[in-house]
Amino acid sequence: MSNQRIVVTGAGNGIGRAIARRMAAEGAQVVVNDLDAAAAQAVADEIGGMAWGGDAASEAGVAALIEAATAHLGEIDVFFANAGIEVGVGLDASEADWQRSMDVNVMAHIRAARLLVPGWLERGQGRFVVTASAAGLLMMLGSAPYSVSKHSAVAFAEWLSATYGNRGIVVQAICPQGVRTRMLEDAGPIADILIRDAALEPEDVAESVWQALQGDQFLILPHPEVADYYVARAATTDTWLRGMRKLQGRLDAFTG
Repeated sequence: MSNQRIVVTGAGNGIGRAIARRMAAEGAQVVVNDLDAAAAQAVADEIGGMAWGGDAASEAGVAALIEAATAHLGEIDVFFANAGIEVGVGLDASEADWQRSMDVNVMAHIRAARLLVPGWLERGQGRFVVTASAAGLLMMLGSAPYSVSKHSAVAFAEWLSATYGNRGIVVQAICPQGVRTRMLEDAGPIADILIRDAALEPEDVAESVWQALQGDQFLILPHPEVADYYVARAATTDTWLRGMRKLQGRLDAFTG
């Protein structure tokens, strides 16, 4: 991956920042995107990359980011669709919450792929990496928009891999459980109920990503036990759902 030309969205903090740092440490040229322009600039200054502050979800925003990154890098070899949000809770989540979740967590990936894949097909290679969360393989109680949109992100990545994997396009999905980011901090004590296994540092996730980039396996699981949960969910769905209902009961008791 040395000398690779890379874009990381949502890289002003958390997992995105850790990925940007790790890639730069290995010799990659990195364009750092974040809605928080100051945060993006701080990371870019630290790693010797280029900052592009702004929206990377809307059609216009994605196009502007890719245009600016291509002008700076010459070509984009790897695109990390990392930016994500968690808004809304359950059935009371607003239309705006759902729309924003789908825009940032799913449509941003589709919009980027539309612009990148044709050029990659001409070159015969390209890599598209999405940060999808274990919620995209299992479920996240307490946030319907997040859970549904992350499942959609995994589904799109699977489709992209199945459709273009034989033509040089590598697609990978990062699916961690709890990671010590602002999103986890904002969850407060509820996170202790929802997260079954130990939370990782963003740098741990970035290391898992770096190792996975040496190959082309689809799922990147910083928490390896997620693979077992995923198998159990498919093999014994009703049992798995009963377990999730018990966990929901604990959550209901906690929140009153």
